[in-house]
Amino acid sequence: MNKIGVLTSGGDSPSMNAAIRSVTRYAIYKGLTVEGIQRGYEGLIHGESLALNRRSVGGIIHRGGTHLRTSRSEEFMTREGRLKGYNWLVQNHVDALVVIGGNGSMKGAEKLSEMGLPTVTIPGTIDNDMAGTQYTLGYDTAVNTVLEAVNRIRDTAVSHDRVAIIEVMGRHAGFIALESGLSCGAEIVLIPEKKMSMEEVSHHLEASHKQWKKNSIIITAEGAVSGAEVLQYMKAHHPEMNPSLTVLGYLQRGGAPSARDAKMASLFGQKAVEYLLSGGTGAVVGLIHDNIVATPYEEADQFQFGIDENEYELVHALGM
Repeated sequence: MNKIGVLTSGGDSPSMNAAIRSVTRYAIYKGLTVEGIQRGYEGLIHGESLALNRRSVGGIIHRGGTHLRTSRSEEFMTREGRLKGYNWLVQNHVDALVVIGGNGSMKGAEKLSEMGLPTVTIPGTIDNDMAGTQYTLGYDTAVNTVLEAVNRIRDTAVSHDRVAIIEVMGRHAGFIALESGLSCGAEIVLIPEKKMSMEEVSHHLEASHKQWKKNSIIITAEGAVSGAEVLQYMKAHHPEMNPSLTVLGYLQRGGAPSARDAKMASLFGQKAVEYLLSGGTGAVVGLIHDNIVATPYEEADQFQFGIDENEYELVHALGM
């Protein structure tokens, strides 16, 4: 093996740049050359690339977003599109590919491996919902971003005796909502994995406010129920609680990575290169029970981690 490629695909997440830096510098340390593919699989199809070296990835470890840029490619979802990308890699003597991204990105990497190109996926998504790992790059930063925002929103909620509704990302998984909710002392957390009716929300708030509370925080994951729906219900049934809504949106995907994210990106990058050099052909790098491992794509579904049931119960027990 002489040359590896690296790309970022799908939604960006904090510490993707730290992973690019780690893959590049560790590969060079091991005697390889590195080709950076721009704009994810879409850029791969169109041959958009640049040679990476130690200097070109200097000063990016602390930056959010992705130095290589990213996209979502409809064309790569077709066999013809994947063949274009595969042929470009072969023609440019790229012996293996490191993909940094989420579930869709991993599926694309798996398809390339099936075509004969060794690939390894580094999990990069703030949702923390990928198979083969208990931790994805960007998750810790996103939680801390939400926590900082909620703490600021709580200041004004307290001042106005208000119920503040905060919508966070999490279409299929409620990790961000649950961890930030437990960390900030939210009264209610709504997540896709646990259905809570608006009547239950209402009952919980009424019980809480009858005791001594005059303000509350509701954090809802976008995949559970939209913040707009919660706000509409609250205005109709509890106008006296003066409800307000903040949708944090893409704020959660930006910003400098946390120390944990930057560290894990560096370790994941090292593991990815070592896996390829050992002759590995297709796997996702991940954290499983405090060990950094490379799990073959076909086995990754055996390691699908859900939310902590105790944390879900605890956030509502403490929020009363």
